[in-house]
Amino acid sequence: MPIQYNEFYNEQTGLTVGVKKQLFHEVTPYQTVEVFETDTWGNLMTIDGMVMLSEKDEFVYHEMMAHMPLLTHPNPETVLIIGGGDGGTAREVLKHPGVKHVDMVEIDEAVVRASKLHMPGVGDFDNPKLHVKYENGLTFVDGPKEVYDVIIIDGSDPVGPAVDLFKRDFYEKCHVCLKADGVLVSQTESPFVEHYHDSIRSVQRAIDSLFPIAKLFLTWIPLYPTGMWSMSIASKQRDPLSAEVLENIDARIAPFADSLKYYNKDVHAAAYALPGFVKQMLEAE
Repeated sequence: MPIQYNEFYNEQTGLTVGVKKQLFHEVTPYQTVEVFETDTWGNLMTIDGMVMLSEKDEFVYHEMMAHMPLLTHPNPETVLIIGGGDGGTAREVLKHPGVKHVDMVEIDEAVVRASKLHMPGVGDFDNPKLHVKYENGLTFVDGPKEVYDVIIIDGSDPVGPAVDLFKRDFYEKCHVCLKADGVLVSQTESPFVEHYHDSIRSVQRAIDSLFPIAKLFLTWIPLYPTGMWSMSIASKQRDPLSAEVLENIDARIAPFADSLKYYNKDVHAAAYALPGFVKQMLEAE
């Protein structure tokens, strides 16, 4: 019998990936971290049995999480990443020449270690602008005030230590940590999975009440439940769909455009076009 990895998001419905062998397994004080060599997607990292990334499709998630907010901000220099221990989001953030300092706050050192060992092409951990802090992101934002231009919430699904990343109290603290023109983005699960709806609405309503500009956008990631994935963005000043933002994207990504596999100006604009069922889900009680 072939070895398979299965992740179920609704009873017996989910994802199946062929596995050649397990490369990493560690039960930490926070979660179970595993890495598998697959037959199609390169190496695959899971946390508590849920896919975090694969080497073959990680670029979609990480490019969208990084470039959507950084290109909305006029001149991002300081960035906070909550989670993101695989290093992919930081890698994309660090492509921006103007970025001077990135704090990556990851609760579980094992995630970073597993990525360095078995996904060495994902992170840019040797970059001197990157400062990895093994702390709880929920309490980290209790401290700094008006420090960051951009905050990226790159957490896992709303279970275990990541549950509170979907609550209003956390976003209130993040709002205080952002400068006057700050931008925030958070991953917010799949609109096709009904038990994620409350979490999506919780984040969207929180940022809508705290920021003058708050939007949901979509992307497509093959190994995430259903493939359709949502992310929420909030901005204190600039609309990500403003003419000022869109007109400058090509010039701003020019220094690293050849490295991008998913993100571009057209994708930036199109990601905000929401299907009817997603709009209805956001408006439901």
